[in-house]
Amino acid sequence: MTFSLDRRAAELLPRGERLAAHAAAVGALRDKRDAAGRAEPDFERLREQARAIKAHTLDHLDVYLERFEARAQQAGARVHFAADAAELRRVVTELLVAKGARRVVKSKSMLTEECALNPHLERAGIEVVDTDLGERIVQLGHEPPSHIIMPAIHRTRGDIGALFERELASAPGDTDPGRLTAAARRDLRARFLAADAAISGANFAVAETGTVVIVTNEGNADLGSALAPVHIACLGIEKLVPALPDLAVFLRLLARSATGQPISAYTTLMTGPRRGAELHVVLVDNGRTRLLADPAHRSALSCIRCGACLNTCPVYRRAGGHAYGWALPGPIGAVLAPVLAPDAEQRSLPFASSLCGSCSAVCPVKIDLHDQLLAWRGSDSVPVAPPPGTRLAAAALRHPLAYRAVALAARLVWPWLGRLRVGPARAWLASRELPEHPGESFRARMRARR
Repeated sequence: MTFSLDRRAAELLPRGERLAAHAAAVGALRDKRDAAGRAEPDFERLREQARAIKAHTLDHLDVYLERFEARAQQAGARVHFAADAAELRRVVTELLVAKGARRVVKSKSMLTEECALNPHLERAGIEVVDTDLGERIVQLGHEPPSHIIMPAIHRTRGDIGALFERELASAPGDTDPGRLTAAARRDLRARFLAADAAISGANFAVAETGTVVIVTNEGNADLGSALAPVHIACLGIEKLVPALPDLAVFLRLLARSATGQPISAYTTLMTGPRRGAELHVVLVDNGRTRLLADPAHRSALSCIRCGACLNTCPVYRRAGGHAYGWALPGPIGAVLAPVLAPDAEQRSLPFASSLCGSCSAVCPVKIDLHDQLLAWRGSDSVPVAPPPGTRLAAAALRHPLAYRAVALAARLVWPWLGRLRVGPARAWLASRELPEHPGESFRARMRARR
C-alpha cells in the first residue's frame, strides 16, 4: 500500500501473543454485541428507527441547531460554535484562561482527540488529566487511544501493571485489575477535588430541551462536572437528536452495540448548569458540513461512536488503532478521514479495508460503511492512487479476455504460488495457506453442468 498503515501495524502491534490478545479482546466485544442484539426482540426495529431519526435530523440540522442553542441558553448554558479544530482549541483555551483555570479534569471525548485539544492546552500551561480509566492509562503511557470506547485495549495487564508501578507507585509486579483500578482511583480522586474546570464530550444533545447527554460506565464525567465550577462540553454538530423520545431509541442501542450491556452504568442529562456553576457547550463543525453536503457520505454523520464496526473489522483486529495514525480508527474512521483527518496520508485510509461489509452489518444506525469506503476510493478527495495490485485487478476485470488470461496464468502457477517469497504478494502469502485448486475455472465447471 502507498500509505504506512501496514508498517505502523507491524511496529505497534507485533505478532504473537500480543496480537492474539488484541484480536480476542476485540472479538469478545463483537460477541457480546451479537448476544445483546439477540436478547432484545426490538433490536432490528430500533436500528431502523435510529437510522430514520438521524436521517431526518441531518435533513433539518440547521433548524435543530438553532433550537438547541435557544433552549440551552434559556436554561442558563452558554453555547459557542467552532468552525474547525483551531477554533475549538481557541474557544476552550480562552474560557479556561478567563476563569484562571490551571488544572482541568477531562472525560473521554473523541472530538477533543480529533481536534488535538490536550496538547494545545498543555502548551498553554494548563494541566489536563484524563479521568476515564482507559484514557488515563494511555495518557500515562504518552500515547493516543487505540479504540473509540476501549482506549487501552491494545495493552495487556502486564503492560498496565508496569506502567502504574512507574507512574503511580503501585506494588511491583501487581497485575490484578482490581488493585490497579484502585491505584488509579486514589490518584484521580485528589485531581477531581483540585480541578478548576471540567471538560467532557457528549454522546447526544437534545434540541427540544437544550440538554447535553453524557453516557459513561465509570461516572467520571459526572464527578468532574459536579465538582468543578466550570464545565465545558465539546460536541460535534451531528450529535443532535430532535426530542427526548428520540434519545431513548439511541440509549437502547448504544451500550448494546458497544459492550453488549442493556444500558450503560451512568446516563446524565444536563439542562443548564448546576446552581453556582457555569456550563459552556461548544458545537464543532470541523468538516462536518462538507460531509452533510455530500449525498454519498452524509449518512456517516449518523455515527453514534459505539465502536461496533471496529470490533468486527478484520483489518482493525489485526492492525490495532494506532496503525490508522489519527483519532478515529476502524471503518468509521476510514470513512470520515477524507474530510476530517488533517494529513494526506490519513485521508488515504479508505484503502485500509477488505470491503467485507461486516461493518455495515453491525452498525446500529445502518450506515453503509463499506459502500462509502468504496465510493471514497474513486473520489478525488482521496489523495493516493490505488495500489498497483488493485489497479492491475481493476484493468483485468474490465476486459474479459484479459481476465481469462490472468486466470489461466494463475491456474498454471498455482502449485508454486504458495511458496512465492518475492514480489508484491509476498507479505500476503507469508501468512496464508492457499486452498487446493479445483482444477478448472468456474466458467468451465458451469459449462460442464449444462
